[in-house]
Amino acid sequence: MIERERLTAHLNDLLRVDAFDDYGPNGLQVEGRARIERIVSGVTASLALVERAVALRADALLVHHGWFWRGEDARVLGPKRRRLAALLGADINLYAYHLPLDAHAELGNNAQLAARLGWQVDARFGRDALGMLGRAPRCATLAELAASVERALGRAPLLVGDPARAVGRLAWCTGAAQGWIEQAAAAGADTYLSGEISEPTVHSARETGVAYLACGHHATERYGVQALGAQLAAQFDLEHFHVDIDNPA
Repeated sequence: MIERERLTAHLNDLLRVDAFDDYGPNGLQVEGRARIERIVSGVTASLALVERAVALRADALLVHHGWFWRGEDARVLGPKRRRLAALLGADINLYAYHLPLDAHAELGNNAQLAARLGWQVDARFGRDALGMLGRAPRCATLAELAASVERALGRAPLLVGDPARAVGRLAWCTGAAQGWIEQAAAAGADTYLSGEISEPTVHSARETGVAYLACGHHATERYGVQALGAQLAAQFDLEHFHVDIDNPA
């Protein structure tokens, strides 16, 4: 068991929340009970995940995509009301860490994706050094890289590039970082991987000569919050349950 204030302070320090100008608040977003013994983790604080946390009798819900994003409608209506009512009704704390969780050198989404796929990390690039650079030593060609990603993530990536081409220097940034492809090119990447793809991404890939793989926003960001929950459970003798709510995006 751990006091809410102690857990909040530990997480904020571990993930260096003050170092990021993010799109929403990081840390404790909704206050619940004062003592925490059981944590449920998941990617996004959807109603489905909140309901699973309630069913699992969680004291805290730990997510990557929380609530109260900059520029969103502040009114508590419709889906927002239902999510909040379910959480408050069960007295569950909501912790959300967005860019700080992407960036962490060991527990972050980018670091954990690399660990799952056996990639080597040797440099960082982009805003807040979120993106990573390195090599995929087990994969010689883009076809082999795509197949490795599919095995690990359970979904086939969309590849823009010649499958027979060498992977070369690899750059990656999980989630919706497709717009970073030109930064990846400037950093020396031959291949760039992220979660989503936009119409301009295809042209950027063709014109820079950097191959691009879109591997799924949710699929590439499942592992950071899971690793963080497991670390908290081990350090503070808590129960941890990771719940993966399927999302094809």
